[in-house]
Amino acid sequence: MSTVFPLSRRVAAEALGTMLLVATVVGSGIMADKLTDDTALALLGNTLTTGAILVVLITILGPISGAHFNPVVSLVFALRRELPASFVPAYIAAQVIGGIAGTMLAHAMFGLPLLQASETARTGGAQWLSEVTATFGLVFIIFAGVRFRADAVAWLVGLYITAAYWFTASTSFANPAVAIARSLTHTFSGIRPIDLPGFIVAEVVGALLALMFSGWLLMDARNPEPFAETESAP
Repeated sequence: MSTVFPLSRRVAAEALGTMLLVATVVGSGIMADKLTDDTALALLGNTLTTGAILVVLITILGPISGAHFNPVVSLVFALRRELPASFVPAYIAAQVIGGIAGTMLAHAMFGLPLLQASETARTGGAQWLSEVTATFGLVFIIFAGVRFRADAVAWLVGLYITAAYWFTASTSFANPAVAIARSLTHTFSGIRPIDLPGFIVAEVVGALLALMFSGWLLMDARNPEPFAETESAP
């Protein structure tokens, strides 16, 4: 019998998962940069650890909160009526706060200032198209996985992000909370704060396109049973 977790525990799982995800992205980038001057090798190290931690986090936290760790994923699940709209603000706040905490944790582990403004430029049409593509692919794979192979979603997402690091010019952020957190690190994985709006808009567009396309292609049932909004005692 599955357990319906109250919102307080869902939000805690989203914050913890996003924190550990960002700590892995930022921390592995710092470590890779310390160990090699080869940018491709550093990116490979950053890629493999990110894909691996996604498999772990989705597997263990998915049963609690759905393991979104991503505002646009929470948004599209709400639009599909598979997450109560009233939960979305709390999910997104937890994801953003957790992501920032992840950056601070990574910096603390490597003896760096807890927060820094990144100076890594990531802007322009090619970068934005990459983020639309990366986010479209991520959301579509989640929906298709849930539809056909729910037991494999953690691996599908981890493997997709591992691949998308390399086939997109942006290295596949595909996540506004992660992008915000990465704007606060002037290390290998950073993005300038001024470049955030373009990335976030592109990610939202990619997610909405995936929502529309997957609804048609996967022949999802229309008007599914609304998610049970049960907020029991914590």
